[in-house]
Amino acid sequence: MAASAAGAGGSDELVGQRRDAVPGPVADAEALAERISSADHPLGPHGRPVNRRSPFFVGMAAAAGAAVTAGGVWFLLIASSTLLLIGVALFVAIGLEPVAAWLVRRGLPRPLAVAIIVLGGLGLAAGFFAALIPPLVDQAGRFIHQAPQYLARLSDRSSWLGQVSDRFQLQQRLQSTFRNPDPSLINGLLGSGRAVLGTLTDTLIVFVLTIYFLADFPRLRATLYRFVPHTRRPRAILLGDEIFTKVGAYVLGNVVISVVAGVLGFIWFTIFGIPYPVLLALLLAVLDLIPVIGSIIAGVVISLAALSVSWPVCWATVGFFVAYRFAEDYLLTPKIIGRFVRVPALVTVVAVVLGGVLLGIVGALVAIPVAAAVLLLVREIVFHRMDHS
Repeated sequence: MAASAAGAGGSDELVGQRRDAVPGPVADAEALAERISSADHPLGPHGRPVNRRSPFFVGMAAAAGAAVTAGGVWFLLIASSTLLLIGVALFVAIGLEPVAAWLVRRGLPRPLAVAIIVLGGLGLAAGFFAALIPPLVDQAGRFIHQAPQYLARLSDRSSWLGQVSDRFQLQQRLQSTFRNPDPSLINGLLGSGRAVLGTLTDTLIVFVLTIYFLADFPRLRATLYRFVPHTRRPRAILLGDEIFTKVGAYVLGNVVISVVAGVLGFIWFTIFGIPYPVLLALLLAVLDLIPVIGSIIAGVVISLAALSVSWPVCWATVGFFVAYRFAEDYLLTPKIIGRFVRVPALVTVVAVVLGGVLLGIVGALVAIPVAAAVLLLVREIVFHRMDHS
């Protein structure tokens, strides 16, 4: 008790010294600060809102708004590539959230659920590269082994390759290229190497950010909703969760459809003896993730590969891709994705084209769920206000 009294006396002496050291109005404010501080509100209760109609506040708000707008535009221009990677990581995390939530509902801790998802993704990536690297190494070895024969055919004017070489002077151009390399060619090779390295770096950044977003998604979701005013927060939660559901359903559904495409393609390629069926099936599955145009590009490339077998196999492969395209558009997509992401066909095509023009492949990938979210907001907010105004 004596110690407490001594401590209280010391505190009073400190307050008294502080009041003596500052002007009178500040000392009065400090005394009031001592009184309003409590256990429930150690920093005091919230004061009255600032009068937003005062000329000073209006002027400062206008100046601050102009400064923030200019700074925001400058920031977007400077950090656009980084923000794009963050957006892609958030998109992937939202798409994987239904899987993580399902594992959590089964009793797994969220870190363990995220670890299972990450290990599954790494396993798929390892399988992809395991199927990709051996054919590339094999093809490169065959090319190096047969390179002298190709050079000999270039000199033989009796062969069709020699006739083409003689007409377009391929041998002379190759020799001049190796003797006096074109600087633009070297710069192009260096630029290609930098592009590959940059792509790998961006992929690693997206991968790491996706793990963080997925692990902390519940807190991130709650933080986003706190930016909405309290009176509008319940409605915002319903709309936001519906958007998250659409994005997650689209991502998972698109992956399922791509897996189906890869499996069917592998069966077709194996039956007709098209070389490297595993690699071509993986190529089909990856390109099929891109809506509208992905399977078309895959069909063109794989049909050209089927031409190495025979013309009938090539045309049969073209027919396979046409039939699969109709089956995907009118059977698989409505059954798997259409229940959650209802986007009209015209809006789908326009969204994919605009997304591809603005953001390339990334824009085409996210175009459909973004269009679905925009349609939801327009229907629930804009049209509702227009109909009742």
